[in-house]
Amino acid sequence: MMNDTFMQVTNPRYRPHFHVTAPAGWINDPNGFVYFKGYYHIFYQYHPYSAEWGPMHWGHARSLDLVHWQSLPIALTPEKPIAKNGIFSGSAIVKDDKLYLMYTGHHFGESGHDDDFYEDQNIAISEDGIHFKKYENNPVISMPPSDNTANFRDPKVWQRGDMYYVILGGQTKAEKVGRVLLYASKDLLNWTYEGAIAQADTADQEGYMWECPDIFSLEGQDVLLMSPQGIQPNHEKYLNLHQTGYMIGKLDVDTAQFERNAFVEIDHGHDFYASQTMLAPDGRRLMFGWMAMWESIMPEQADGWAGALTFPRELTIKDNHIYMNPVAELDQLRINGSKKAVSFTPNATEQLVLSEADSHEVQLQLKTDEDYTLKFMAENDAVLTLHYDHQANKLTIARSDRPDQRVGYVKSAAVMTLQLLIDRSSVEFFINDGETVFTERYYSEIHPNVVLDKINFADVQATTYELEKNTVKYKK
Repeated sequence: MMNDTFMQVTNPRYRPHFHVTAPAGWINDPNGFVYFKGYYHIFYQYHPYSAEWGPMHWGHARSLDLVHWQSLPIALTPEKPIAKNGIFSGSAIVKDDKLYLMYTGHHFGESGHDDDFYEDQNIAISEDGIHFKKYENNPVISMPPSDNTANFRDPKVWQRGDMYYVILGGQTKAEKVGRVLLYASKDLLNWTYEGAIAQADTADQEGYMWECPDIFSLEGQDVLLMSPQGIQPNHEKYLNLHQTGYMIGKLDVDTAQFERNAFVEIDHGHDFYASQTMLAPDGRRLMFGWMAMWESIMPEQADGWAGALTFPRELTIKDNHIYMNPVAELDQLRINGSKKAVSFTPNATEQLVLSEADSHEVQLQLKTDEDYTLKFMAENDAVLTLHYDHQANKLTIARSDRPDQRVGYVKSAAVMTLQLLIDRSSVEFFINDGETVFTERYYSEIHPNVVLDKINFADVQATTYELEKNTVKYKK
């Protein structure tokens, strides 16, 4: 019998201060990222009864400014019996001054086997953005196309003119490769299958299932963002269990075709998956991701919770490459008077950048004519390091709790900039204005010192800020 008591956090030692987390319990994919009646809303995959993945609910938070979040009641609960049903990922859209959620219903068969399931697409509607009523004639899409397997999930809905469109992650029956399916509707309730807009070439190279698809335009180019499962590691690429990345191309909804370029990973860290974007009222394309990965070790589970969302990011595109940066509202979290310029000794070989990193931002600028290593030191132990190889323009992340490293590259330039968002047990590295990004969790009960190891400090500039704590207000 499943526990029906909500989890409680028993120890805050690893709890983030300014990242969205659930009140307690397990969290994964961000869902339903939308702006409605003056608030940004973010929903998330949520299991409130344990710190492990379980029958999925939709947790919910909202914000006026993208950085101070109010935790709200659970938005969607699975049908009974909950042990056989779940509310998988989906998206949100505003229509007739109401908020519509479109989500995947996940249903297990009688056998109890993991591969005995089916998935359908459903609608829930709210007038106030807090209380949701499931559409009485759900599901609105009851089954996948005949040439698709049971893997049929994660609707991302948008409007173009007087039509609504939704894409879904799918898998071909014949080749068992990932693909994206397109549907069209005039009212969000009655949908017509238009076709598969894109498909993996092979399972090993592009994945056996494409999860969490999202499509949008940036600077006149269409971007298909998704999380393929099953891409095999290729030297320094595709090293997570599953990946998240994008293909740039052109979508034609009339022919249901997406002409696309090759798949590119969007975040090179150990802990990033299942991203979702929205178009903000001011025209920015904003993104959340899950700040974890399926194979990640999560010591916080012992404390009654697991996982968090990334800090919200703005996406831009330049030379067919997507750049990610923290939303500009970050400056609202900088505590007045906390700005500090770091002084360096030119002839030193190692310098302290920040002591007792907890809820901080670090900005660094340095020349790229030599190697450097940025270390998070807990007493004498490096819990996390970022190493730069200047000859290869190569960045490598290593962690004390993981045997496997992660790698990213930057274009050749005379100067490198780094922006670090540090939040108790996580750090997000934005390098060269978001050209390359790493998202990482790390675990130390001691607040680590951030130390720069380099030969010549004469060309280094660094500024630190203390950031607000406890910006997520949980509903009691």
